Amino acid sequence: MSQSLRAARLPKDPGPAGWERVLPHRDPAPALRSKAEADWVVIGAGFAGLGAVRRLTEMHPTDRIVLLEATRVGSGPAGRNSGFMIDLPHDLTSEDYGGDLDRDRAQIAANRHAMDLARRMASEYGLDRETFDPCGKINGAATAKGHAHNIAYARHLSRLGEDHDMLDASQMQEVTGTGYYQSGLYTPGTIMIQPAAFVRGVAERLRSNRVTIHEESPVTSLDPAPDGWAATTTRGSVTAPRVILAVNGHLESFGFKKRELMHVFTYASMTRALTAAELAALGGRERWNLTPADPMGTTVRRLSGAGGDRILIRNRFTFEPNLEVSDAALARITRSHDRSFAARFPMLAGVGMEYRWGGRLCLTRNGVGVVEEVAPGLWAACVQNGLGTVRGLLSGLAAAEAASGQPSDVARQVMAEPAPRRLPPGPLATLGARAVLHWNELRAGREL
Repeated sequence: MSQSLRAARLPKDPGPAGWERVLPHRDPAPALRSKAEADWVVIGAGFAGLGAVRRLTEMHPTDRIVLLEATRVGSGPAGRNSGFMIDLPHDLTSEDYGGDLDRDRAQIAANRHAMDLARRMASEYGLDRETFDPCGKINGAATAKGHAHNIAYARHLSRLGEDHDMLDASQMQEVTGTGYYQSGLYTPGTIMIQPAAFVRGVAERLRSNRVTIHEESPVTSLDPAPDGWAATTTRGSVTAPRVILAVNGHLESFGFKKRELMHVFTYASMTRALTAAELAALGGRERWNLTPADPMGTTVRRLSGAGGDRILIRNRFTFEPNLEVSDAALARITRSHDRSFAARFPMLAGVGMEYRWGGRLCLTRNGVGVVEEVAPGLWAACVQNGLGTVRGLLSGLAAAEAASGQPSDVARQVMAEPAPRRLPPGPLATLGARAVLHWNELRAGREL
């Protein structure tokens, strides 16, 4: 008999995420306020949870599925990332994103499998181009060192047989409007999303007489029941034979994978809507999307759409084993965004940030995820190593297939990954992780 699992904490997401704030208001799905039964319970309405629910509806067309979300769909980590669905290797712990060729080829195939699911959902659910745009992205290099990283990564992509184009400084200025970048490496396979709009749109279309979504329903405990598990929230409970935990690093709060997961926050800021005069001064293309050549550098997106023309800046990483960042720390950390913005866009002096926020990542020392049956009838689809959009969808559909006893080849590949490497004792892990992050940010220089 399995034992009760009580959440040791409920994670907190710092700051209001701009992605959600620029969307039209909507009323949330009702919170769970009663006892219910289902065939499946999925906990977490991010990319992993939505991927799991979508796959379950395909495999079990008559089953009842309940999806529980602790906050509102789009306001948690899924609605706080930078919106890059990347098909190619993107190892945040490397210097140039690349790795072993055979492993990278397998990962590319798995990523594209998940992205195919995203494409099907976008098409079937009528998501617009602003929400789901298969336009590719640029690795931007602001320094000679960053350019060398791009050259090395381009060589790696050539060995993999993957398309890419190098952009020189003048081409980068034509795209971005700024002369800050020395070069860029364009790769066409990335899908750009408005992350809050994507998860909100998918969740809304998944709702049916078989799929029930409850928002503002944090799960406080998982208790063994005669016919499976009872997921208890602050106001109700749902009992089901099979439960999928799609909660990324929050998995540790339920007692799993202790001293194996690294909890990291990254931070973003979004400007107010730019005026016509400011857009003319900026120049460049209407939309573009840039990851830094150095993984510790600054991600930049220029946005255009219903929320206005804006620029998003994302940089800085902090190690937070307690899954919490104070408002004061958020304000201090995101001030670096003002410096990064001013350095890149001097023609936009006086443009301020309207929204500032942080988002949770979960990594392992060896870059593996956790997709497995962690207790009888209880499955984890967790740990995306900073690639929540693609790896989230991938882990969700893999967990759904495995829990159904029908794993595909891709699901088997995901589940065949080795176990996460253990971390040093708590104080050593915290000191070591924070020292490494700080040193790597210093080394990034102008890329930051």
